[in-house]
Amino acid sequence: MNVHEYQGKEILRKYGVATPRGVPCFSVTEADEAARQLGGKVWVVKAQIHAGGRGKGGGVKVAKSLAEVHEHAAKILGMTLVTHQTGPQGRLVKRLLVEEGADIRKELYVGMVVDRVTQRVTLMASSEGGMEIEEVAAHTPEKIFKVNIDPVAGLTDAQAEDIAVKIGVPEPSVAQARGFMQALYRAFVECDASLAEINPLILTGDGKVLALDAKLNFDSNALFRHPEIVAMRDLDEEDPAEVEASKYDLSYISLNGNIGCLVNGAGLAMATMDTIKLFGAEPANFLDVGGGATAQKVTEAFKLMLKNPAVKGILVNIFGGIMRCDTIAEGVIAAAKEVNLNVPLVVRMKGTNEQLGRQLLQASGLPIISADNMADAAQKIVAAVAGK
Repeated sequence: MNVHEYQGKEILRKYGVATPRGVPCFSVTEADEAARQLGGKVWVVKAQIHAGGRGKGGGVKVAKSLAEVHEHAAKILGMTLVTHQTGPQGRLVKRLLVEEGADIRKELYVGMVVDRVTQRVTLMASSEGGMEIEEVAAHTPEKIFKVNIDPVAGLTDAQAEDIAVKIGVPEPSVAQARGFMQALYRAFVECDASLAEINPLILTGDGKVLALDAKLNFDSNALFRHPEIVAMRDLDEEDPAEVEASKYDLSYISLNGNIGCLVNGAGLAMATMDTIKLFGAEPANFLDVGGGATAQKVTEAFKLMLKNPAVKGILVNIFGGIMRCDTIAEGVIAAAKEVNLNVPLVVRMKGTNEQLGRQLLQASGLPIISADNMADAAQKIVAAVAGK
């Protein structure tokens, strides 16, 4: 789960992470009031969407008067902001953050992720703040410094100070930078984050260390512990199909192909998509119905896939372990009848009650194409969609 920049900063401030003062706004009038409330002579008006590259897309503007705040807010609020992360369709801006201006003397990068290899939180930092960390890694990897954090000891003073010095924090500000990174680590762990990215982390003219931007992602499996974070979810920033899927405990991600995939198990779903690509076609979605799928869940899964007008065929690939093949067959039959399925459907199932599942499909009278293995299934759906 993602949150907006202003929400991420709100969370971080609770742990002692320093940020500029700012006010979230949902209208131009609120933006005007926010600027007056903050005071000062310089403000920054920022679009709030779940995507990076906002500045390059025109979603971040500096204002040097209240009139400019009004002008920028009116232009950004309601615009469709296109960045390298939104895709060509862009995102509609419905929220703003009006923030006090900062005296930026140096821009740095600090981020934290969960390293699945070491099974520890990894702190990454660089002197190249303001740039995408992927670009830094590709062109100047020697400027990225990492430390794997012992979950028992936490981020130690020595580790934090060493990283601060390596990325160019001047000696008078090292203690502040150390406290900043340790506070960020506490927030990361206690909030069950999967990513924390401060880009840029800035040094101001008077030596302060501030998070000028903040991106936080959270482990969805741990959100039951954090209702206050769940309350921050912005459904407008999510794919409507994925939001609908979550209501039925379906794992669904829209893709750009034309073959819908319904599979039980994430690994099998990935292998199914790879096999479709191997035979020259593209999957339209990732869809894992899980090990406890019911006929209703399968029906809802079909409805989700068919809401995508690009879908020209469906491949159902089931391994009957916990999930019985006859249960899936009943769901497929019910779904095909309810949605008046009018695209080719290939079903491959192996495992528990496999023969019973096949018999149910055959007796249904529906034009369902059976397949013996994954390669056979992929070839048949690709051929059916191509009209061969």
